[in-house]
Amino acid sequence: MSLIIAVDGPAASGKGTIAARLAAHYRLPFLDTGLLYRAVGMGVLASSGSLDDAEAAEAVARTLDPASLSDDPQLTTGQAGEAASRIAGYPGVRAALLELQRDFAAQPGGAVLDGRDIGTVIAPHAPAKLYVTATPEVRATRRWKQLTARGDAIAYKAMLADILRRDERDAGRGAAPMVQAPDAVLLDTTEMDIEAAFDAARRIVEAARVRSGL
Repeated sequence: MSLIIAVDGPAASGKGTIAARLAAHYRLPFLDTGLLYRAVGMGVLASSGSLDDAEAAEAVARTLDPASLSDDPQLTTGQAGEAASRIAGYPGVRAALLELQRDFAAQPGGAVLDGRDIGTVIAPHAPAKLYVTATPEVRATRRWKQLTARGDAIAYKAMLADILRRDERDAGRGAAPMVQAPDAVLLDTTEMDIEAAFDAARRIVEAARVRSGL
């Protein structure tokens, strides 16, 4: 059995940083699946399309080149995050990206993936599953500090409203809604700094390895 680590959770919970740290610690390939949806959303906007156009979003998803994602600074913007949340509920988009994500998870030796539906849809057989979360207020503060430090002008109240809106959209969509897998371990990072959160995540993975004999 391969060591597949599925890290799910809402925006700004710390799941991306935790997943990247776990990948480095266990020397496994890492995929931030949110970048795929951000790239699709920004691709639609770049072609002057509408985020309400499911067919246009699916067309972009079917021609997406994952190799082009890591060096695109636009994908880390608030606009990209909002675009991703808008198009992520389209069944055609999710179907187009499904095999790409499953192929990544199926690599020999394992992989680390983070997103909203890794433990429920992409890799339900993953031996290590984490659901990383924090209160909306804490997540909004984290994202607000991140964006303002980069020079983006956004008010905290607007950031909190955006976080709540995205949570509702991600949890309420019909296609692969954001939900904690029954066998995922909940990791609440509200009161944790990144070092404490990573240590807690590592211990969760180690316990999963023992259970699975990895």
